[in-house]
Formats: sequence, structure tokens, C-alpha cells
Amino acid sequence: MAIPDFQSIMLPLLKFCADGAEHTNREGIDALAQEFSLTEEEQKQLLPSGQQCVFDNRVAWARAHMKMAQLLENTRRGVFRTTDRGKQILDKHPTEINLRFLREFPEYLAARDKHKRTEETVSGDDKEETQTPEEQLEEAYETLRDNLTSEIITQLKDASPSFFEKVVVEVLVKMGYGGSRKDAGQAIGRSDDEGIDGIIKEDRLGLDIIYIQAKKWENTVSRPEIQKFAGALQGKRSRKGIFITTSDFSKSAREYASAIENKIILIDGQQLAQLMIDFNVGVATEATYELKRLDSDYFTEN
Repeated sequence: MAIPDFQSIMLPLLKFCADGAEHTNREGIDALAQEFSLTEEEQKQLLPSGQQCVFDNRVAWARAHMKMAQLLENTRRGVFRTTDRGKQILDKHPTEINLRFLREFPEYLAARDKHKRTEETVSGDDKEETQTPEEQLEEAYETLRDNLTSEIITQLKDASPSFFEKVVVEVLVKMGYGGSRKDAGQAIGRSDDEGIDGIIKEDRLGLDIIYIQAKKWENTVSRPEIQKFAGALQGKRSRKGIFITTSDFSKSAREYASAIENKIILIDGQQLAQLMIDFNVGVATEATYELKRLDSDYFTEN
């Protein structure tokens, strides 16, 4: 099944603590993963930041919300149990525990009112219904990044071939290829068509050479173009090449590139724009936010 949202986890988590015993966070996560019949792949699925598993994050926020409502409590670091209020709720056999349910408790409203007005209704906030704060932040980040990617691709397609050449050189150098920017520019800056063809060092010492072909195209790059590039590599007795385009590659082109003996990396406009963002080429930082967590070790008294 799909990974449940954090509200769907609340009641099963409270039931897991019905014995009144202390449980570690890890025990709760493992038991709930089994309860929801999650596959190993689903349990290991990461948030876009790659810093935490999606399911672990949702269990943590289900636990946090119920702690604010005083249904659960921490007895020590990483260990929690149900409260008397939590036991009383379970005795009533609720069919669901969600944010609307938790708003019945004044302690929960007081905790949430520090950040949100209590007049808001659950039905008016779909994000609150299904996503943890980290997921909301990361979705907003991905939306901004997708919009920036689209803007970059538009600019690349409108740019002159010489400027496109400059971008390719800049990205490859930032990725660690080509030695200096001057060396990379001399290597790649030999145009024989509307794109750019040339060579670049694989590393700063020039132990190996990679052949580059870049095409500022609108149309999809098809298999014959990749075949011609592969033939050019053979003529140079080279086994490595990078084909960069502002458009994209057909399925047959990708299949051919992955099947041949030569190693040809295909970089489409979307990937090129992503690399420009990752390596700060043609973009500027508008704002920086730090997402911090509690340092539990700091508060541990010896």
C-alpha cells in the first residue's frame, strides 16, 4: 500500500501504546510499518532532501501532534508512552484520530496557536491534512526549482550558440572537468555546426579525454544523431562522450546509448538546467533558510 499520511498514523500509533509501557521511537516506526504492510522500498523512501525517510518523518509528526494534545508523553530521550488521557480516548474506541479530533483539547489549541490561528478549519487547509511541515517546505522548494528550471531552459533556447557554448563550458568546469576554465574553453570552442563539438579533460591532470557534442535544438534528438556521435567517437578511438541538448532525447536514442559499448552520457535541457542550479551557473541565491532541530544531547544532564 502507499505510505499513509501522518494523520492516518495517529490512531494506530496510539493503539500501539495501549499497553501503557515505554516504547522507543524505532519500535513504534517498525511496528507501524508492519501494521501498514509497507514494503522495504516504501520504508526506505526518502524526502526530497534525502535527509530522512518519509515514513519516519510522518510517524514523528503524528507523535508530535498527539504529544501536544497530551495523548502521548516522552519519558526520556527517544522513549514515549501513552498518557491517562490517551488511555481514556482508546477506551472510547474512536474510529479516527486526526487534527480536527485533536482540536477538542485546549492544550493542543494553545500549542498550535503559537503558529496558526485556531479559527482555521481543517477542511480549509488541505496541506495540513496530508503533509508534514518538512514535506510542505520541500514541496514548495521543488515547485520553485521546477519553475526556475523552466525559466533556464527558455533562456538557453533563446541564447546564441556562442553563449550556449559558454554555459556548457561553465557547467563542466564547475563539475570538475576540464582543468581551468581557459583550458575547457579552448578544448570545446571549435564549432562545426549550430551546436558545439570538441573535447574536454576528464580530470584536472588530463588522464583521459571526453568528446562533447552540444546541440541547441527545439526538436527531439533521435537515434541517428547518437549513432553519428558514436561513430565519431570510434573514429577518435575514444570510449567516452557527452551529448548535450536544449531539447530532449527520443526513447530509441536513449536505448541505443545505453546498449552500445562506448559510454555516452545524454544530458537533455531539463538535466542541464538542473546542473546549472546545482553548480550555481546562471543563477543567484535569493534567500537562505536553515531548518533546525532540537539538539537533545545539549539538554542531557550528566
